[in-house]
Amino acid sequence: MKRFLLITLASLVTLAGCHSFKKENVQPPTPLAKDFKPTVQVTRLWRSRVGDGAGDSGARLRPAVVDGVLYADSTDGKLAAIDASNGKTLWSKSSSTHGWFGWGDKKRKDAMYAGGPAVSGDLLAVGTLDGHVYGVNAKDGSPRWEAELKSEVLTSPVVVGDLVVVRTGDGRVYALDSKTGERRWVYDQGIVPLLSLRGNGRLLVANGVLFFGSDDGKLVALRLDNGSKLWEQKLSSGEGRTEIDRLSDVDGAILLDGSTLYGAGYHGNLVAVDGPTGRPLWSRPFSSFDSLASSGNAIVGANDVSQVWAFDKTGGADMWKSDALKYRWITGPAVQGDYVVVGDMEGYVHWLKIGDGALAGRERLSKKAIRAQPLVVGDTVYVEDVKGHIGAYRLSAH
Repeated sequence: MKRFLLITLASLVTLAGCHSFKKENVQPPTPLAKDFKPTVQVTRLWRSRVGDGAGDSGARLRPAVVDGVLYADSTDGKLAAIDASNGKTLWSKSSSTHGWFGWGDKKRKDAMYAGGPAVSGDLLAVGTLDGHVYGVNAKDGSPRWEAELKSEVLTSPVVVGDLVVVRTGDGRVYALDSKTGERRWVYDQGIVPLLSLRGNGRLLVANGVLFFGSDDGKLVALRLDNGSKLWEQKLSSGEGRTEIDRLSDVDGAILLDGSTLYGAGYHGNLVAVDGPTGRPLWSRPFSSFDSLASSGNAIVGANDVSQVWAFDKTGGADMWKSDALKYRWITGPAVQGDYVVVGDMEGYVHWLKIGDGALAGRERLSKKAIRAQPLVVGDTVYVEDVKGHIGAYRLSAH
């Protein structure tokens, strides 16, 4: 409990999980131009809602889309499958009706889904704020198995082969049997910072290796078959005069492009690393607590004051910087065609030109904050706010 409170305090102090801007020491968000003229046409295909979304939990709930079906969950116990093309609900389950997945005491509270769903084949895996992981039939939402871990699950599991890999808030990574939920191995980070930002970056699996960013500013590589550590690389130093200054979380997903990994840490650097060896290729100062995106020869990221930057992949040189959304506490960027797409703290979705960072389009999903990185699948981007509203958008020439 102590660690949970400290993480929450850190997220409030650093604004990583806070969307209240009434304090004197908080910069107001950059106003949106009222005479803005879009240069790309944005079409909203549909809008839906799954429960109350992440609510005030601080989780960055992000849907998953597999084989034309969008899967989403909420911290108030809702789990749903939606036709990704038209927004129609295919099935929906609520833990509030039948207790925890229909098992045990029906008077127990809702399953507080918080990790976001992961789907492979007919298996859906999802984690909760109280440290459970559930295996579900992706075709109809019926329960298969339950695993109990030691801490909350704030990011999506990864389903790969016969394993479900899950990260928990206490620095551990678990590999569970995808058929039974039984534990296969555990990696324990050991000492974790008492003070850290609330959240964890998504896990990345490639070529039998699991990559993730740690709360103490490292990029870590583990063997997928047994969880043993292959190497680690520092992204943030954790240095400073105060506890806040020493925050060094890597809370964004690690990005893989070819054989090169890219990661960024809070109060740290953007680093390019050779995936097979862990050898750093280049590094440049860049403080961020969210995920990166890649397009052509550019790596795009949002820093800790919501400036959007593009860097050259080969050496990290600046390509462009946009101040248009500064202090709007935007999400990590995604790339949709020739545009970068982000959400902000007032429910707006913005498109910037990948070539120069100029604002090109704007839509409003809701009046609630968008915290999770948009999800691009094919020519469609899916965006979810903290209250569970989900919108699907497509671009066309203006």
